[in-house]
Amino acid sequence: MSSQLSVNLNAVAGLRNRRDLPWPSVTGFARIALSNGAQGITVHPRPDQRHTRFTDVAELRALIDTEFPNCEFNVEGYPTEDFLKLVEENKPEQVTLVPDDPAQATSDHGWDFRQHHNMLTPIIERLKSGGMRVSVFADADVEQVPWARDTGCDRIELYTGPYGATYADDAAMQRELELLGATADAALAMGMGVNAGHDLTVANLPPVVARIPSLAEVSIGHGLTADALEYGMAMSVQRFLKACQ
Repeated sequence: MSSQLSVNLNAVAGLRNRRDLPWPSVTGFARIALSNGAQGITVHPRPDQRHTRFTDVAELRALIDTEFPNCEFNVEGYPTEDFLKLVEENKPEQVTLVPDDPAQATSDHGWDFRQHHNMLTPIIERLKSGGMRVSVFADADVEQVPWARDTGCDRIELYTGPYGATYADDAAMQRELELLGATADAALAMGMGVNAGHDLTVANLPPVVARIPSLAEVSIGHGLTADALEYGMAMSVQRFLKACQ
């Protein structure tokens, strides 16, 4: 069983935003990714629109609907009212809730589900009532899993940043991998699906897939975009799809 690959286009959008020009095209790179087998597209439209813009969300929704109706759209973000209205207007197949402060450079931790349980539960119910699957960003921490389940989410997305950071230390990598695996095991046993994302590469992705055979989806942006500088977007997607198997 292969994990589904959702290509995160934030890095492409960030490159575009360095100039007041329409290239590189976020929608154009989404088309390349989906044409080469990616099963989905992910974006994280932050309030300052420093990479993905709110207009990108509508354009990507239209691209998937018209050209790739069997693919999925995943929109990540902190659940402000503006964000909730954005996803309700564009109906992604999946919404991934992250605990980011607006000033953060990138997502760097999962939710404290015990602390934020009462805040997340009605938001998740609202999104699910709108027909969207809800995933929540989670650290590799078995003790948090029951609290995540009780929010009513459909899936957790394992934050794999600490695992990715061990690229030069095999022993540390194995420790982080086992923490991810144990958390995934607990989530699956409680009826949730499991996604994963952050700092995954062609090299470090296969051990994750092997340890978590039921991994539903990986969302990959920085590593895949860096790979594309060397191999091109089309071949990079194919390389990551192979790593997902």
